[in-house]
Amino acid sequence: MLKGKTIVLGISGGIAAYKAATVCSRLVQTGANVRVIMTESATKFIAPLTLQTLSRHTVYTDTFDEFDPSVVAHINVADSADLVVIAPATANVLAKMAHGIGDDMLSTTLLATTAPILIAPAMNVHMYDHPAVAHNMALLAERGARFVEPGTGLLACGYVGKGRLAEPEDIVQAVKQWFEQSQDLAGKQVIVTAGGTVERLDPVRFLTNDSSGKMGFALAEAAANRGANVTLIAARTSAEPIQGVNIVHVESAEQMLQAVLERYDSADLVIKAAAVADYRPVARANHKIKKSEEKLVIELERTTDILKTLGEKKKHQFLVGFAAETEQVAHYAMDKLVRKHCDLIVANDVSQEGAGFNVDTNIVQLFGEEGLLEAMPMLRKREVADRLMSIITQRMQAKAAAAKGAAE
Repeated sequence: MLKGKTIVLGISGGIAAYKAATVCSRLVQTGANVRVIMTESATKFIAPLTLQTLSRHTVYTDTFDEFDPSVVAHINVADSADLVVIAPATANVLAKMAHGIGDDMLSTTLLATTAPILIAPAMNVHMYDHPAVAHNMALLAERGARFVEPGTGLLACGYVGKGRLAEPEDIVQAVKQWFEQSQDLAGKQVIVTAGGTVERLDPVRFLTNDSSGKMGFALAEAAANRGANVTLIAARTSAEPIQGVNIVHVESAEQMLQAVLERYDSADLVIKAAAVADYRPVARANHKIKKSEEKLVIELERTTDILKTLGEKKKHQFLVGFAAETEQVAHYAMDKLVRKHCDLIVANDVSQEGAGFNVDTNIVQLFGEEGLLEAMPMLRKREVADRLMSIITQRMQAKAAAAKGAAE
């Protein structure tokens, strides 16, 4: 699995730096090409020669140590990485990463790389709980970094609590899981819809909703991370663009319907995370509507139910819908799953704090034909997307195997 993969191992200055030697050794044993960068502080805890011997490569400690005149070291290392692992990651390194500081070999390489980053924090329990550290970790998570959570136990400082570096075996397993996940949807065609549709009254006014599109964008990114060819059909949204994802911009429910149907036959997975308008104005004014009477009556008509349409046309596609509710979440979710012929429904109570629109967190429940599959606590939308995508891929594989068995 890791054979031929280049993993850049960044080691920062904490007592747990000695564990990085085991991480390096285990990664090399899996067939990975490990290139080590150490901060100056890290060299106070473990000698670079140890890591050089284990990795069988030069260990970088200084930005100005250029061993190969044909390349710039930190750019070359950054470009070579399939994955960057920071273990241990001190509070200082987390702060540098979060705020874009590049003042040594490790931090400049991190600024230059486009590879995914896996972070294993290690520090005193009070440092780990400090608001600044929590903020920096949250900021890094929003940008796509993943974390191997520290363990709880006796720390070198004498305190007992959370902050101890995860065991080397756990870090290596996290690396393996990342590469496993990156192949789950290899070659699959995935469509994700996101954002709130816009139904215009006139050239300057429209009907819409509070959807930010962040959940749909996180799901599109999670699918792309697993090797899928992802088309993101986005209406009104405040989410940031995603590298490697084809984005199709639409405005109205009708435009979104057509954009999905044009691609539906070739799709393997469709995730309908968009907040689509149920109604639109019967007539749209060509010019700005002027004030006249005390009351303005607008006649609305139903839009086409996109999810229901896709469910009726479904052949080989795996269809996932979303249900934003304010009451009886389970009842409405299961009703929607059956009526619209979905394989899964992701439901949330948008009246709950941290689960509604325009926030970075969500609280979701996942339903299948057998009922509730998983109820997740409040998590950041990136983590929700990652967990959902793991379950979706497992269910897709099981469905495909069952279909194959029935055909035989």
